[in-house]
Amino acid sequence: MTIKELKRGDYFVLKPIENPNENQVYVRGDYCKENKKYSCVKFSDVNYERFFDGKKEIYTDFIF
Repeated sequence: MTIKELKRGDYFVLKPIENPNENQVYVRGDYCKENKKYSCVKFSDVNYERFFDGKKEIYTDFIF
């Protein structure tokens, strides 16, 4: 799955992990038109923001 396919507020991880820690889970944010990327923050730290390309492969099949 890609980041572009997620809805705003959905949880995801960058690696296929069954039981991730809180610091491994990201929350998808808004699309930034300036960067042409999606804003994502860590679940455990909302001040930690990263921007990912819409084609970035992510994983949503995990237990949290």
